[in-house]
Amino acid sequence: MNTFFSIVVPVYNRPDEVRELLESLSQQTFRKDFEVVIVEDGSSESSEEVVKTFQDKLQISYYYKPNSGPGDSRNFGMQKAKGNYYIILDSDCILPEQYLSEVDKELQREFVHCFGGPDAADQSFTTVQKAINYVMTSFFTTGGIRGGKKSVGKFQPRSFNMGISKEAFEKAGGFGRIHPGEDPDLTFRIWKAGFDSRLFPKAHVYHKRRIDWNKFYIQVNKFGMVRPILNLWHPGTARPTYWFPTFFMLGLSISVILGLFGIYLPLVLYGFYFLLLFVDALLKNRNLKVAFLALFAALTQFTGYGIGFFKSTILLTFSNREPEELFPKLFFKKK
Repeated sequence: MNTFFSIVVPVYNRPDEVRELLESLSQQTFRKDFEVVIVEDGSSESSEEVVKTFQDKLQISYYYKPNSGPGDSRNFGMQKAKGNYYIILDSDCILPEQYLSEVDKELQREFVHCFGGPDAADQSFTTVQKAINYVMTSFFTTGGIRGGKKSVGKFQPRSFNMGISKEAFEKAGGFGRIHPGEDPDLTFRIWKAGFDSRLFPKAHVYHKRRIDWNKFYIQVNKFGMVRPILNLWHPGTARPTYWFPTFFMLGLSISVILGLFGIYLPLVLYGFYFLLLFVDALLKNRNLKVAFLALFAALTQFTGYGIGFFKSTILLTFSNREPEELFPKLFFKKK
């Protein structure tokens, strides 16, 4: 397939991020033509002037629309795009100069209608960003589902670094209104439409994740609440491993109680796990502070996700109400 890439980026009040992303796009070693489509999702801080400064460096389009969420904005951008293969990026990503070349190389080697790439931490990231990036990508915390492992079956791409052919986009119907979770939801519908997805391990991005600890907790809590909804919508995609954060934190709480009564073995086992996590984070980041913060980030991740997953599972199981009624904050309103 002769591919022409359309890079679609929704943005909401982040002109500085857009500048960094466009700068990295202007430095790509990729020699074929590609276009960039910036979709301003009802922002009060416009990125239009930033986009104008790159018009002599990139084939770029800018659109402003009322706020309707990232999924709908991506759909809007893909409908406006000229290409036959869309690459979806978040505005807080920076691309290595070989990114597009790696994507093209993978598609030429074995074409696939949907792909996802990993995220990595750049050396310029803060210690908190590096710690959060570690727990979001480590095999020991997420099982590598975000691209942290190379041997995966049907990979579930994430919309910060995701590719989809025009054909698959049109047949699957694009992103839905749920957020977060719009990316695995679309992936499952792509599979149902008869297309495959694959991890492109070398097509990584630097995902800055400009969040603090409170925002990180809220984010992973929402991830936990969304997963049972996706399990309900897409029977057969549920996995026992999705329960891991809930049981991990429950087990940790029980271990602490047992320790008060002189039973220390469960705490020792948890201690080995956290030591393993610490050593792995230290080896990957070569920074003691990042390694210590990774432990806190892991606890935040497991607590937020575990509580969200358990709450959502209970409500969906014992309530006759629809997910949108139970969790209105997880859905953007219909336009």
